[in-house]
Amino acid sequence: WLWAGILCYVVSLCVWLIALSRVSVNVAYPMLSLGYVMAAVLAWVVFGERLNPIQMIGIAVIILGVYMLTRTSA
Repeated sequence: WLWAGILCYVVSLCVWLIALSRVSVNVAYPMLSLGYVMAAVLAWVVFGERLNPIQMIGIAVIILGVYMLTRTSA
């Protein structure tokens, strides 16, 4: 499992560097917050975890914030 973790880290680093070479940091950095959204949604889909209303509100706030930051930066 250690090698799988290292591989995931290297792949994520490469993807991050590619993203930074194509868009500015003020657009790319807020996109990292979407990782929290994806983790919560995948936990719900794959593991059947329940999302309570506070978590759903948090997900909505993150998505709205990323949308607003990337929209005004373009």
